[in-house]
Amino acid sequence: MNHPAPPLRSSASTEAFLTNACALLGDRGLTTDPERMDTWLTDWRGRYTGRALALASPASTAEVAGLVTLCAAHGIPIVPQGGNSGMAGGATPDASGTAILLSLRRMNHIRSVDPASGQAICEAGVILQSLHEAADLAGMRFALTLGGKGSATIGGLIATNAGGTQVLRHGTMRAQVLGLEAVLASGEVLDLMTPLKKDNRGFDLKQVLIGSEGTLGIVTAACLRLLPAPIGRVTAWVGLDGILAARALLGQMERAMGEALEGFEVVPAHCLESVLAHQPAARAPLARQYEWNALIECVSPNSDDAALRDMLETGLAAALEQGLIADAVIAANDTQAEAFWALRDGISAAERARGPAMQHDISVPVGKMPEFILAAAPALEEAFPGTRAVAFGHLGDGNVHFHVLAPAGAVRGAWEEAEGKAVSARVYDLVTQWGGSISAEHGIGQMKVDELARLHDPVALALMGRVKAALDPQNLLNPGKLLHSEPRR
Repeated sequence: MNHPAPPLRSSASTEAFLTNACALLGDRGLTTDPERMDTWLTDWRGRYTGRALALASPASTAEVAGLVTLCAAHGIPIVPQGGNSGMAGGATPDASGTAILLSLRRMNHIRSVDPASGQAICEAGVILQSLHEAADLAGMRFALTLGGKGSATIGGLIATNAGGTQVLRHGTMRAQVLGLEAVLASGEVLDLMTPLKKDNRGFDLKQVLIGSEGTLGIVTAACLRLLPAPIGRVTAWVGLDGILAARALLGQMERAMGEALEGFEVVPAHCLESVLAHQPAARAPLARQYEWNALIECVSPNSDDAALRDMLETGLAAALEQGLIADAVIAANDTQAEAFWALRDGISAAERARGPAMQHDISVPVGKMPEFILAAAPALEEAFPGTRAVAFGHLGDGNVHFHVLAPAGAVRGAWEEAEGKAVSARVYDLVTQWGGSISAEHGIGQMKVDELARLHDPVALALMGRVKAALDPQNLLNPGKLLHSEPRR
């Protein structure tokens, strides 16, 4: 469904808006200085660069509400942005220069951490790693993590319904959000911060906002679920002869470890080689190279390291006897465990340094994922000679990052815009045929908006469009992201 373009504005109207916005936010809260804005106008992957009328950095929910009210009165589009670490261009403005880039980074206060209730209340600009550290000081933890934890913000994680490496046990960001505060397109503040386990007063509106990528409202604060800090943690790196063995091992570990199994990541040989080449200080965990590797993480709030290690050793020994694994090493301490995770977390940067690629964040049913990889990778390499298809990531929850590397000598930027688009279309066709999703955890943004329109259920798309039109009738909140907008005149 198309949405109306934001109304045309006169230069006098724009100047009046900037004057009023500056009065509201102050010099620290609003800038039109190109040098101060430049860093935030290009996405993390470097694929999208836009322009902005100004960069707004409100310090409170009241200031966000005031600014949004001003934008609604003057017809100014708003592009919300957290840590600018998104993967789909969802926080980058377009080239028109008519939108406000709304940064939530100044709203970075952790209001409370309550171990008794297992809850933390924090503002949208809080960095994920900062929340981890605050929870740890209270003997608790926030059970969602990812490679970009040092820059990703809570608001951005909620807006994209982020996943990460602990979804297998704890679920996506949706499962972590107990309460929510957001500013709507009208400037009204929606206060859903009170966490209730049972509440049947109609729609669960916070779930409508989670994953909406800033198109329905601007998240300003959240009440989040905390868990007791684990007493025990063990991490293993396992060498495998194939991806089918990885699925069998996953089943074996689920039976052996039960709820202690928290992460199960797969890393092919090509990705490990890329990381070792990109990080000279890194070391391969095993003496020889294997076609596939599994990174297994187990934690428990009740069992200590020794007890967990015994359980994991027993499970791996059984897998070895069954011929499911070729070799394995259990981290001797947290330092070695973090070194294993650094290999996994370093894949995206290492692959990017290696050359152009089309990156896809896809999911299919867990039971089908190995067959999907075995079918899709050679099909793509045959259809696009010289490319290399690699898959890695969260096998335990049916989500892998499926990268198609460009042929040798391909020019970065040019290849992605030409053959790369055809590559992605083919990947998404295959994913859809296998009953999967073209976006498992990174969102749609502007990168996948055409593919979502092409492949998603038309009834679902129409319903999403009606929700958008009801909550944002002027189409001012992150226009052109997630859902199609009519081009501006």
